[in-house]
Amino acid sequence: MNKAQETVLEIDLKALRHNFEYLKSALQKDTKFLAVVKAFAYGSDANEIANHLQDLGADYFAVAYTNEGVALRNAGITKPILVLHPQAINFKTLIDNCLEPSIFNAKILKEFISIAYNEKQTEYPIHIKFNTGLNRLGFCHSDINFIQNTLDETKTVKVKSIFSHLAASEDLNEKEFTLNQIESFKTITEKLTKVIGYKPLLHICNTSGILNFPEAHLNMVRSGIGLYGFGNSEKENKNLKPIASLKTVISQIHTIEKGESVGYNRAYKSDIVEKTATLPIGHADGIGRIYGNEKGFVFINGQQAPIIGNVCMDMIMVNITNIDCNEGDEVIIFDANSTAETLAETANTISYELITSISQRVKRVFLK
Repeated sequence: MNKAQETVLEIDLKALRHNFEYLKSALQKDTKFLAVVKAFAYGSDANEIANHLQDLGADYFAVAYTNEGVALRNAGITKPILVLHPQAINFKTLIDNCLEPSIFNAKILKEFISIAYNEKQTEYPIHIKFNTGLNRLGFCHSDINFIQNTLDETKTVKVKSIFSHLAASEDLNEKEFTLNQIESFKTITEKLTKVIGYKPLLHICNTSGILNFPEAHLNMVRSGIGLYGFGNSEKENKNLKPIASLKTVISQIHTIEKGESVGYNRAYKSDIVEKTATLPIGHADGIGRIYGNEKGFVFINGQQAPIIGNVCMDMIMVNITNIDCNEGDEVIIFDANSTAETLAETANTISYELITSISQRVKRVFLK
């Protein structure tokens, strides 16, 4: 593995394969696997990741917005793509690219049927989402009759799947709540499948649901964060491999005299003579200001160097007083050993936020 000579995000496709196969091993043979590749595949590279997963045998993909799905089609993805949060203004584009919408309320259902009808569609695949406790998007149990009546009046669409989203599947202290969500979903799907006269795909499990609630795998599961190497628990993190390593280099080393300050607003002032290193990465690259002022840290030659002062747009400064290093040396922001989750915890946030924030201007390097 080459040493970084600039700021790069290395993406390990062997680790991605490991995670996919580990998660697949938890499923019954006939349970389908939906890979969530929204937000540039959790901050990595959606096109490369999705194509690799397609080759590995993923059955379905999911994105948040229509433009993400269009990009996947343009990159050669032929498997079905679920758009989790579509907007009506994009429905024609969605249909033109054979994307499949999540339908989560009466307004969206009516609008999609109208546009699909105008586009001369028949039995266009849609996915009906129910709210079972997350209280974010989704129909309610009481909407089943409306859905049935609406579907009975048209041949334009056909339900490809019914799904919901677990709110706390990673937290076993909330196991009772999760079990109630699962039971509620089963009740809803039994009633809806009975009145529409056929059984679509059913899915409620996210990564933690896959790992903690095998009884709820049904005939499809969805995995996002697990594919990228995080299992939402110390136990499962050991079974998964983070696919991304964020690296940079030392641009310049300074000696800071006692009483001198570092960075904007003089947020850091030295009590003694110290050495600092300036790195070419900042909040425009995804290292937010929350990591400044000694909350976050990086690794240089195996030693931890705290971020000092305020994070700048394109740079951070770190304390290297006790580290033997030189300008041009490699710096690890996070990797498989010192993970994004570890860094995120220093600023009281989560790995999801950190990895999805990595700017598209950061060069991606794929390890195959």
